[in-house]
Amino acid sequence: MTSNPQWKRVERQIAAMLGGRRVPVTGRTRGDAPDVEHPAYSLEVKSRNTIPGWLSEAVEQAVASARDNRVPVVVVHTNGKRYADALAVVRLADFQRITGHSETETNEEREPVTAAEPKGTDHDC
Repeated sequence: MTSNPQWKRVERQIAAMLGGRRVPVTGRTRGDAPDVEHPAYSLEVKSRNTIPGWLSEAVEQAVASARDNRVPVVVVHTNGKRYADALAVVRLADFQRITGHSETETNEEREPVTAAEPKGTDHDC
């Protein structure tokens, strides 16, 4: 029986939700290939036990103020860096909506952390 850590399942699920395919880690080096092969996007998937509270609050604020079917976006800028290098953060459902992918959720998306991966551990995907 092969190991199937949670981060692999997360990558597969996100790939399926966006119409892509998970790229196996074997033989890959950082920057060699994205986590998800897709014709239009270079997708890196990160799975964490928690997201920083300030970021979650910023997303909630953007969602609360979105009117007239506008897409809520949080822009995170690092002081002293180029504005063009700031990050644009959107919820996956909103990204799916603006890219024309289904917003359907499955039970697998909500799968709890397994015993093989302790609750306090963060893993890069």
